Amino acid sequence: MNRRVFPDEILDFMPPNIGGIIKSVQENLLNKMEEIRLRLGKPLMVCGDSWDYYVDHYGQFVEDPNFAYIITKTDIKRATEIIQSFSVYSVNEELKNGYITIPGGHRIGVSGKVVFKDDDIRTIKDISFINYRVARTIPGAADKVMKYLLDESGCMYNTIIISPPQCGKTTLLRDIVRQLSNGIVALKIRGKKVGLVDERSELAACFMGEPKNDVGVRTDVLDACPKAKGIIIMIRSMSPEIIATDEIGRPEDADALLDAANAGVKIIATMHGRDVEDLYKKIELRKIHHNLFERVIILGRSQGVGTVEGIYDDKKNELFLNGVDGN
Repeated sequence: MNRRVFPDEILDFMPPNIGGIIKSVQENLLNKMEEIRLRLGKPLMVCGDSWDYYVDHYGQFVEDPNFAYIITKTDIKRATEIIQSFSVYSVNEELKNGYITIPGGHRIGVSGKVVFKDDDIRTIKDISFINYRVARTIPGAADKVMKYLLDESGCMYNTIIISPPQCGKTTLLRDIVRQLSNGIVALKIRGKKVGLVDERSELAACFMGEPKNDVGVRTDVLDACPKAKGIIIMIRSMSPEIIATDEIGRPEDADALLDAANAGVKIIATMHGRDVEDLYKKIELRKIHHNLFERVIILGRSQGVGTVEGIYDDKKNELFLNGVDGN
């Protein structure tokens, strides 16, 4: 198995028997996996780019669920115990959101019975469904977009990346941050101070305070902090030239981004959506879209995960569409 491509960190959070099955999958298929799903009483399933398969006891992909490995109560119980042993306090806090982030930036999603108290989610118990989502760092993922994000003086345009879930926006954002932080020799761009507000711990994948993903030499990371608060903290404490954050959408996120822009800090962020119109439809973001974002990147899957479907300016002019430069 190619350990450099399929992460050992995920295997460490699986029951040994499930991990053994996954390790038995053919290497070329293993390295294309995006999700591994455990559902109580259902077949073990793996998912990739627009495909999914059942998996049998020997790590072979099968189309008939009757030949697949069936997830047992013991499997779910053992997986849950491993997850909860990671860090009792942090896990209980993260489980309120339905997932935890593990070293490497990988996410383990869980579903079961929600425990409410005082109109607030306290935790999720009786977990019966577990989804291991693979995070992949791809150096160079942002190569084709960088020239569109910088003006003639090398100053970055305020940028937002829009895509449906699992279309590569976090991967793209991470590499944009890395390149801006390190500097881009080919474009004669000096490195810039980047403040990365990593609420879900997926971008930098900090472990014990140390980023495990390469986010650049001039990047300061605020890990596991709500975006709105984190943006303000970064501005006050680290004097960034650029603020980067993932998956905005709440009204307080918009307020914090405006505060950053008014302080002269450039912004790069992501949000869920399918096209440029979704930015204009989001009620929570209407206050900022007209005068903040100067570049909009749309990602999709038309040519595989992470396809750059289009890049637009603040007037919705096409700068890049389906692989064709609009200039």
